[in-house]
Amino acid sequence: MKEYFVKLYKYNEWANLRVLGALEKQRVTDEKALSLFSHLLSAQLLWLHRIKDLPPPDVQLWKTYPLERMRELVVEGAARWNEFIETTEQFDRTLKYKNYVGDYYENKVEHIMIHLVNHGTYHRGQIALQMRQKGYEPVNTDFITYDRVVTGQWKD
Repeated sequence: MKEYFVKLYKYNEWANLRVLGALEKQRVTDEKALSLFSHLLSAQLLWLHRIKDLPPPDVQLWKTYPLERMRELVVEGAARWNEFIETTEQFDRTLKYKNYVGDYYENKVEHIMIHLVNHGTYHRGQIALQMRQKGYEPVNTDFITYDRVVTGQWKD
């Protein structure tokens, strides 16, 4: 299970860095794309704090952050998630929590972790569509592309 999450969260880090790089390089100003990326990054930290039973991080779920702050969130989130995965043995434990509007839920940590990467993939797809509609060039963040890069098969 640990090996699976290591690969999944390394992919998530790679994909987030690619999107961030495209936003920075093209100086994207589209509010929707920036809002979605800010949301994705905030959610990743909020979930980690919830899983680790920490106080909420200093982020807001639907606040649009400047690119400099987004870079900090990408780097911090990846480092903290990768450290969590490396030091955790029990991914199948049940987490009891209240969501951001106060509703009570119980979910396995492993399911939350899978959800979180899927949530990121979903929003990165929305960002790509928004970028294309506004005249920017989105980047490929498919998992298979990541796997090709890691195994040296990627041909640019």
